[in-house]
Amino acid sequence: MKDGVLILDFGSQYTQLIARRIRELGVYAEIHPFATRLSDLSTLRPRALVLSGGPASVTAAGAPMISPELFDAGLPVLGICYGMQLMSLLLGGKVEPASHREYGRAELVLKRGDSLLFRGVRPGKTVWMSHGDSVRSFPPGFVETARTQDGTLAAIERADRHWYAVQFHPEVVHSEEGKTILANFLFAVSALAKNWDMNDFVAAETDRLREVCRGKKVVVGVSGGVDSTTLAVLLSRAAGDGVRPIFVDNGLLRLGEADRVRRTLRDLGVDLAFVDAREVFLSRLAGIVSPERKRKIIGKTFVDVFYKGLSDFDYLAQGTLYPDVIESNPVAGPSATIKTHHNRVREVKALERQGRILEPFRFLFKDEVRQVARLLGIPAAVFGRHPFPGPGLAVRIVGAVAEDKLEKLRRADAIFIDELERGGQYDQVWQAFAVYLPARSVGVMGDERAYGATIALRAVTSVDGMTAGWARLPADLLDRTANRIVREIPGVNRVVYDITSKPPATIEWE
Repeated sequence: MKDGVLILDFGSQYTQLIARRIRELGVYAEIHPFATRLSDLSTLRPRALVLSGGPASVTAAGAPMISPELFDAGLPVLGICYGMQLMSLLLGGKVEPASHREYGRAELVLKRGDSLLFRGVRPGKTVWMSHGDSVRSFPPGFVETARTQDGTLAAIERADRHWYAVQFHPEVVHSEEGKTILANFLFAVSALAKNWDMNDFVAAETDRLREVCRGKKVVVGVSGGVDSTTLAVLLSRAAGDGVRPIFVDNGLLRLGEADRVRRTLRDLGVDLAFVDAREVFLSRLAGIVSPERKRKIIGKTFVDVFYKGLSDFDYLAQGTLYPDVIESNPVAGPSATIKTHHNRVREVKALERQGRILEPFRFLFKDEVRQVARLLGIPAAVFGRHPFPGPGLAVRIVGAVAEDKLEKLRRADAIFIDELERGGQYDQVWQAFAVYLPARSVGVMGDERAYGATIALRAVTSVDGMTAGWARLPADLLDRTANRIVREIPGVNRVVYDITSKPPATIEWE
C-alpha cells in the first residue's frame, strides 16, 4: 500500500467508512488490525495513520491498544473517537468515563483559526458524536482546537508532530464538514498526492487476475446482480476461456429473474452455464425459521449444487464486497459480528485455507463496483439495479419459506418496483423491496371478512449501504402500490411501510 493511508481498526462499525471517504478523495487506504507493529510499517510503507473509533473503553482491562512506538514512525496521525482517547492516554493525557454517554448530533465550536485540520470548516456545523469516555486533560504539547456547543472537548492537536485527534466521527454523512476535515488531514497535513481511482483498480486487477488465472480453471457463481455480473465480465476478459460462469436458479429469485440473467450475460458475451436447483433449495429450507440457519443452508446447498459435476477446477471466484466481510466476521479488528454471510460456509472456508478463493471486490464498496461495471461497458440497466441479497427472497420472508409465500412476495416486489419506476423514484433510492411478514390480520374484501397476509415495503437512501435512512416516498406512490398489492395478489390484505433507519436496524429484515 505504498503512499497510502493505513487505518488501524479498533472495532468501530464505521471503520470501513473512513476508508471509503479517503478513497473518495482520491487517496488509497487500507484497514489493518490495531495490533500492527512498527516493523510492519516498513513493509506497508504508508504515508499517514488513522486510528479508528471502537466500542471499548480505553480505561478498561484488555482494551485494544497499540504500541506507543508507532508515534515515533514520523507519520501524520489522525485519531477518531476511541483513537483520540487512545492517543491522549498513550501520550501522557488523562481519560475518564464521561458523566453521560454522548451520542448523536452536536454543534462544532472552533477554538483556533490556524488549525490545518479545520481549514475552510465553517463553525456551528453539525458533527456526529458516539462516545462514553472523555479526555479530561490532553497530552503535553497538544492544544485544544474545538469543542461542542455544550462544552465537550471535540478536537486536539500537536501540529509540530502532525498529530491530530477528534472526538466526533468525520467519516459519517451526519458530520456536515467531515469530508473537508478528512481532506485537510490528507492534503494539508500529510501532503499526500491523489493516487486512487477505479480506472487504476480495473487495470491493476485485470493484470493481476490474468497472471493468477493463467493456465488455471476458474468457476464463478453468477446471480445476475451487479456484483456477480461485473465479476463474471471482469474475469472473462482477464482470463478468457479458463473461466466458467455458472448460474444456479435456487427458486429464491425475483419475478422473471432467471430469464433476465441469461439474456443479460449472453448480450455481454459471457458464456453462462445454467442449473435449475429450485426443488432442492426449497426442500432443504422447508420449515426453517431462523435467518442464520436459512443463510447457512442456502450457502451449503449452493456449494453442493455448484460443485456437482465439477471434477476439476483451480479457483472459485466470488463477488464478496467489503460490507459483507465486515458484517460476517471482522477481518481487521474486534468489530461485532452482525450476521453470517451466505458464502462463508465450511466448504468455502476450506477452499480459502487452500488459497483457492478469488474475491477481487472484497475491499470495494457497492458504489465502487458500479464504477467498475461502468468502466467495463456494462449497461446502466444492469449496474443501476438495487442490491439484492445473496440468499435471495429467503431472507425477505420472515419465518419459514414456502412456494405460496414466494409467489406473493415476488408479485408484491414487482409491483413496488414498477410503481417506483413509473413515479421516477427508483434511481432516487438505494434499495427498495417487499418483505413477507409472519402476521395475518383481519380485513374486509368484497363485503366479506378476510384474514390475510401482510406485506412490508422497505425503501432506503444511502451512499454505500453501511448507514441508511428510510426514503420519504410520495404518499400517492405508496397508496398506489398498496392498493395494487391488495387488489392483484390474492391472500394479501394489509401493506405497511418500514420507517426505520440503519442503525439501529439493518436494511434487510433478516
